[in-house]
Amino acid sequence: MKPEKIKLAESIEYQKDAIVSKELLKQPNGKIITFAFDEGQELSEHTAPFDAFVTVLEGGVTIRIDGDPSELVQGESILMPANIPHALKANGRFKMMLCMVKKAN
Repeated sequence: MKPEKIKLAESIEYQKDAIVSKELLKQPNGKIITFAFDEGQELSEHTAPFDAFVTVLEGGVTIRIDGDPSELVQGESILMPANIPHALKANGRFKMMLCMVKKAN
């Protein structure tokens, strides 16, 4: 099987008043997903049992990790550690890639 090139920002489209996701890779120990957030969309505070690495592909986002906000724009990345509360709010339309890796037992 020949590897397929992907333009991450073009792999997903915006939808009005919505958050859209597309799973690019799913393995037993992790996933890679692209997201497109319309302006004003957010994910409320939650935790996850895996480390999550976010890279902004377009636009900007405010990511709160354990109550501490960080502003990210295109080309910037941040690690959201497993089991730590985090939330995301779009600063206008934005796209991101999320890489999730399950912790080893």
